[in-house]
Amino acid sequence: MITVNNLTFNFGTQVLFKDVNLKFTPGNCYGVIGANGAGKSTFLRILCKEIEPTKGEVVIPDTVRMSVLKQNHFEFDEYTVLDTIIMGNQRLYDVMKEKDALYMKEDFSDQDGIRASELEGEFAEMNGWEAESDASKLIQGLGLSEDILYQGMASLKESQKVKVLLAQALFGNPDIILLDEPTNGLDIDAITWLEDFLSDYFGTVLVVSHDRHFLNDVCTNIVDIDYSGIKMYVGNYEFWYESSQLIQRMIKQQNKKNEEKIKELQSFISRFSANKSKSRQATSRRKLLDKLTIEELPASSRRYPFIGFDMDREAGKDILTVSELSKSSDGVSLFKNVSFTVSKGDKIALIGNEMAITAFFKVLMEEDEADSGSFKWGISISKSYFPKDNIEYFASCHDSILDWMRRYSKDQTETYLRGFLGRMLFSGDSIFKEVSVLSGGEKARCMFSRMMLFGSNFLLLDQPTNHLDLESITAVNNGLSDFKGNILFYSHDYETVNTVANRIIELRENGIIDFSGTYEEFINYKKEKNLI
Repeated sequence: MITVNNLTFNFGTQVLFKDVNLKFTPGNCYGVIGANGAGKSTFLRILCKEIEPTKGEVVIPDTVRMSVLKQNHFEFDEYTVLDTIIMGNQRLYDVMKEKDALYMKEDFSDQDGIRASELEGEFAEMNGWEAESDASKLIQGLGLSEDILYQGMASLKESQKVKVLLAQALFGNPDIILLDEPTNGLDIDAITWLEDFLSDYFGTVLVVSHDRHFLNDVCTNIVDIDYSGIKMYVGNYEFWYESSQLIQRMIKQQNKKNEEKIKELQSFISRFSANKSKSRQATSRRKLLDKLTIEELPASSRRYPFIGFDMDREAGKDILTVSELSKSSDGVSLFKNVSFTVSKGDKIALIGNEMAITAFFKVLMEEDEADSGSFKWGISISKSYFPKDNIEYFASCHDSILDWMRRYSKDQTETYLRGFLGRMLFSGDSIFKEVSVLSGGEKARCMFSRMMLFGSNFLLLDQPTNHLDLESITAVNNGLSDFKGNILFYSHDYETVNTVANRIIELRENGIIDFSGTYEEFINYKKEKNLI
């Protein structure tokens, strides 16, 4: 258990959160959410005693072992993978090393024998004899080979290090696990394995994540950092989001049909109480939801950008035809013999190697040439493109956001541009900020604004949710779902892919898998056909 008493933290003159009182109990997974800069990571660092609060205390029993997902990917470069994982239980690692050092001594004394006996007992109590086997199970669950255990951390790729550090945080059944963005860099199979691992975990788990599907699958509670405070709500992220939107509408219509709104909320609570879930945690969640009162539902100060795409004209019958398209780089094949035809209404999610997909987009946008094959756009098609790398749009550019947007707008008036940018959360003097110094998320919002001004009927998007917070990801998801034209996109965000795409194309080493349906249906199809 973690008990937080009267916690306050000031960052300079800014109050991140004040007078927070919370309890985190075993058997629950708590999703920590909040706008960028709200203090999510800071809150986790306070819980693990890495930094001190301005006021208040965090109480954790001495007998409780806490494990934290490390963020420094170079911290363990001098160790093997196996040692790095076992360090997730630092006491077990220390005992193991002391024991091994004793047995290596040439002048092994009686005193050494007594100490070795004590260490052997403690080693056995901590299941030390199963440590290597447990580490192997974790690493294989995350999609790495068992052979990697004996390699040095310094020799690993970044994507492999991410998985090893996650295995370290999960090793040895800690009582408390703190995970800051654990799905970053993970493939879909590793994320699914992690969801299953956490869904039935006996201990207390706190997780910060921008992955809404992940938060929905594993969380029993949402911890919301907002209004300079931290509040805890029963339910997963979807419940929190939908209830917060309902509450916002109620606040705006306080004197309009209050009774009807109350009935709507009560119906909403009942619907989520009966919602299916795969974990035993759902049983306690449903009991709590059944007892939930309207006063305990969230209200949020968060602002969501408006992302919506209108078409200047409908697409004709011919949209896009791709024939035997192939591309390689430095002698390595990226994609080969890719053929498909896009029909009206298709919203296609590309799946596969990240580098291959980016190269495919560049070929379609004529930024690069294919080695062989061809493609043809319909005469009525107008395209808008969201590239993975947008540096060429902002580097060495001294324009303000306002002037940058004016380049792409038919309406050049400041009144129109201010209104447009305001909906994208650029307001006041912020519109005069130079675009070259914008954050990744701000640049992404500029790129979406640019696309929205074009009125295109075909959208191409390469990782559009990168660098975005939960609010912006939700806005992107909604905007793409509502769009009436065609979409070809690639995203790491499971929820966006699953709710936007009605067709999945997986780029493989020699050809494609072309599947009509949602991403979830595609995954089930691959399992049935033993294609995973």
